[in-house]
Amino acid sequence: MQFRDRGQAGRELAGVLRTRQEKGELPDPVVLALPRGGVAVAEEVARALGAPLDVLVVRKIGAPFQRELGVGALVGDDEPLFDDDALDRLGLTPRDLAPVVVRERAELQRRERLYRQGLPALDLRGRTAIVVDDGLATGGTARAALRSLRRAAPHRTVLAVPVGSPEAVDLLRPEADEVICLQQPSVFMAVGLWYEDFEQLTDADVLHALHTAAERRGRGART
Repeated sequence: MQFRDRGQAGRELAGVLRTRQEKGELPDPVVLALPRGGVAVAEEVARALGAPLDVLVVRKIGAPFQRELGVGALVGDDEPLFDDDALDRLGLTPRDLAPVVVRERAELQRRERLYRQGLPALDLRGRTAIVVDDGLATGGTARAALRSLRRAAPHRTVLAVPVGSPEAVDLLRPEADEVICLQQPSVFMAVGLWYEDFEQLTDADVLHALHTAAERRGRGART
């Protein structure tokens, strides 16, 4: 079943998470969106949970001959996390991807500066960190995001998405305390196929969502 758009997907996901929260299973939550696409989903989740919204910027490392073919991912100043099986299949080495890593790290740093507007990342120590994206294809970027969160010492990590491939969901279960995925189509193909409207978001869309979330909670209430 297709979602109408990311907003509707976010509201459905938020309903599931809100029920969990009411049972006491998601104490002191922080919602972390994987921009850009995950922000529109995460905005609905943060609103329903009454939780702060932040971003966790991750960049896919694409194959040199096809950027959309992910072979790894990059978070912050971390070393790249490569998909070794994909590299083997394509006959690539990390050295072959060095120029791609440099380019993607520069874009990652640009986005972090823009989205954060000089503010620090939220303190996750002892909290429930809920990582939200609009879908899981290979799971590479979500895996890098979840591993980077370990240093932030959250009490619990939850990955929540509207739709994902069964293979990606299985891959990510060991990386988080819990993975919540509303739909796992056996024939997946691509995230965008499961949305009627999958328009690409812009930096302005991300900034608007973060600003709206901050205003809702009070300008000084990022924590």
